[in-house]
Amino acid sequence: MLASSNVNLLALDVALLLPPDVRQLAIRLSAALPIDPAHRLRLDDDRVPHVTLAQQFVRIAELEAVSDRIDRVVRVLPPLPLRITGAGATGSTVWLAIERSERLVGLHERLMDALRGVERPGGTAAAFFGRDARVADVLWVAGYRLASSFGAFTPHITLGHGDPPRVEPVDFEATTVAACHLGRFCTCRRALRVWTLRR
Repeated sequence: MLASSNVNLLALDVALLLPPDVRQLAIRLSAALPIDPAHRLRLDDDRVPHVTLAQQFVRIAELEAVSDRIDRVVRVLPPLPLRITGAGATGSTVWLAIERSERLVGLHERLMDALRGVERPGGTAAAFFGRDARVADVLWVAGYRLASSFGAFTPHITLGHGDPPRVEPVDFEATTVAACHLGRFCTCRRALRVWTLRR
């Protein structure tokens, strides 16, 4: 039986959502990857393409406080210019690389600093959407601050598994930040709150 503290945690992703044309590009590229029975990750309207800015486990009872901390960082931000520089892979995981611009890195770092006080240990698969996650998903979120943030921050859009497609550079503006409940494969499954970046 899971400890009550684990049941009361939620796997959170603070992410930039993509404009419709870039979102559809990511979904098309994901759909073109070969189906691997061991993975079965496909982006779609329920597994939303995104660029992660922060990931961690938070208490469900503290979601309002978490949302307030995000709000203080993003509410005055203008749209954020982003650039897809190509595709790559880590192991069998395929992604679109996002240029590590000064503004993007600064937003990531401000969010990580703002959320430090509400990050909670002890997350399990029960913290994910549908209570469904792999051990690798749990370990990724638990280790995000130490292994994937600040100097190790590598902005990207995960597509699935297979070989990287050939992709020309794409410039676009991100106008939406969302706090999302993570699902299996650390996909964004449910938006808990959304912020629109305005000029």
